[in-house]
Amino acid sequence: MQKVVIVTGANSGIGLALCERLLTEDPQLLLCLACRNMQKAQAARRALLTSHAHARLDLLHLDVASVQSVLAAARELRARYNRVDFLYLNAGIMPNPQVDLKAFVKGLFSRNVVNMFATAEGLLTQQDRLNADGLQEVFATNLFGHFLLVRELEPLLCQQPHTSRLVWTSSSNARRSAFSVEDIQHSTGSEPYSSSKYACDMLSVALNTHKNSQGLYSSVICPGLVMTNLTYGILPSFLWTLIMPIMWLIRIFTHTFTLTPYNGAGSLHWLFLQSPESLDPRAKYHSLTSGLGTNYTEPRQMDVDDSTCQLLYEELLQLEKEVRRRYS
Repeated sequence: MQKVVIVTGANSGIGLALCERLLTEDPQLLLCLACRNMQKAQAARRALLTSHAHARLDLLHLDVASVQSVLAAARELRARYNRVDFLYLNAGIMPNPQVDLKAFVKGLFSRNVVNMFATAEGLLTQQDRLNADGLQEVFATNLFGHFLLVRELEPLLCQQPHTSRLVWTSSSNARRSAFSVEDIQHSTGSEPYSSSKYACDMLSVALNTHKNSQGLYSSVICPGLVMTNLTYGILPSFLWTLIMPIMWLIRIFTHTFTLTPYNGAGSLHWLFLQSPESLDPRAKYHSLTSGLGTNYTEPRQMDVDDSTCQLLYEELLQLEKEVRRRYS
């Protein structure tokens, strides 16, 4: 049976690399590239067709930061497909990243250098803003828009005995200390990216609790440190020129430096090959790359607790009701 796979944020970086890997694995699948910028989506489609000339590649306009765009895209998907086998929730933003350069230079010559590069803990902040829906932009893009999309697509995802899969692209920067259940949108903090990615981890656990019985399974991945447009925006270009040789060297000692989008997409591809019942719902599946360039996937337990996961899930359901009333 032909698999139906949807990838959000598929026009570049890890999303595009995932599409390439999936088509190499299964040339017969129906792959839908769900993107905000349709010109870039068309370019991605053309690039994929150069190496997979007979692939079936659908395009979908989707801006997960916009409630109206998510609702319209979901209507389109329900009209196109009878079911969805995989929904890769990959689109994300990190707007206006700010780095504490003093802490960065200090960390560069400390024992903490590897962890600093791998997680950006204590270094990275962002300037968030409200979007047109009155939601914090990072929260809306990285978490709530995807949550609303899942809710809208439940008729295509929950079809027992058929099983469907959600796969969230999280981050090593996802930290409990950045998240508060009293402020799930992170409107008062300075680390909205970390907060939103930690919320993705928790939401995946909650969705497994509530939806496994309906045939829907959720997993979380960490792509490792990948050099994409998002990453390059963190530091000035001249610093990356100086740092990159060090990063290739450090990869000998830590395997979290995947560096290329192809390597970063490794765990996303690996999950495509696994049976959902065999997976740990509380594990984050990490893309790792050895010093010799070997790509592999490793599960690591997430720092989450069931009660907070449930509270977040309830808060998101309540916000969904409010948003639907606004647009009904």
